[in-house]
Amino acid sequence: MQIKKTGVLYHPMVPATQAKAAEICQFLNSQGIETWTSSAWETEHAREMLNGTDLILTAGGDGTILRAAQIVLSSDIPITGINMGTLGFLTEIKADEVMTILPDLLSGKGWLDKRAMLDAELIPADSSSVRHFTALNDVVLARGAVARLVQVKTVIDGQFLTSYRSDGVIVASATGSTGYSLAAGGPILYPECEDMLLVPIVPHLGLDHSLVLPPSSQIELQLVSNLQSTLSIDGHINLPVDGGTRIKVNLSPRKIHFLRLHPRENFYTFLEEKLQRKNR
Repeated sequence: MQIKKTGVLYHPMVPATQAKAAEICQFLNSQGIETWTSSAWETEHAREMLNGTDLILTAGGDGTILRAAQIVLSSDIPITGINMGTLGFLTEIKADEVMTILPDLLSGKGWLDKRAMLDAELIPADSSSVRHFTALNDVVLARGAVARLVQVKTVIDGQFLTSYRSDGVIVASATGSTGYSLAAGGPILYPECEDMLLVPIVPHLGLDHSLVLPPSSQIELQLVSNLQSTLSIDGHINLPVDGGTRIKVNLSPRKIHFLRLHPRENFYTFLEEKLQRKNR
C-alpha cells in the first residue's frame, strides 16, 4: 500500500508518547508524508482528521490501540502500534526501533492482520433507549462498587446455559483472549480466529469453565441481581447497569486491520516473550 497521509495517536497522560509522536511526524514529513497528531482520548477530534489517512500509528500501549480501534471503526484504515507501555500484546514496533522499521512500512513491506470484533446491544429492563457498541477486545458485565457477587443469566442461541454467580462475565474476541479474559483463566485463541470466549470472573459454584463459541453464536447476558453493576466495552467505555438489563453480544461484520511486519508464524514466539515478561 502507498502511504501519503498518516495520523499519530498518543497517550495524553504519558508525556513521552507525545514527544515520540512529534518525532515520528518530523521523520514522516521529511519523507514527504502528510501527518497529523491527536490524543487517542479525543475520539471525535481524531475522527475529523481521518479523511484521506492511509495509516494510523499509535504511541502508547494496548489501551491506546483499543481507543484507536474506536476511532477508525467506520473505515478500513490500518493501525500499527508502537509499544511505549508494559506488555503491548497488540503493538508491533518497540519504541527504540521506530526509525529503523518505519521505512519498511512506508515501502509497502507490511501485511494486513484482520481482527474480528464484537457487537453489543445494551437493553435496559424497560427496553427503552437501546444502545449499540463495538469492541475489539471484550464486553464485560461485572459487579460495581459493592464487593458482592452478581447473578448473570446466560443464554446462547436462545437456549438457557446457566446463571453465573460471580464477579461478572466476559465475552471476548480472539484479540481479547490475551487481555482480561486471560487474567480470569480463559484460553488463548489464535489472533485471526473468529470464535468468541465466554469466561466467568471468579465464579462461585456452578459452571466455572470458559466456553469457546463459534462465530455464529448469539450470546445474551441478563443481570438478575438488584445491585447496580457495570458494563465495560474494551475497558474504557464503562456504564452503570441496573437489574433486568440485558446485553446481547455477537460477532461484528466489521474488522480492524493492523499493518504488521513480523511474520504470522512469530505469534507463538511473541506470545511466550510477552507472557514471560508478564510473570516477572
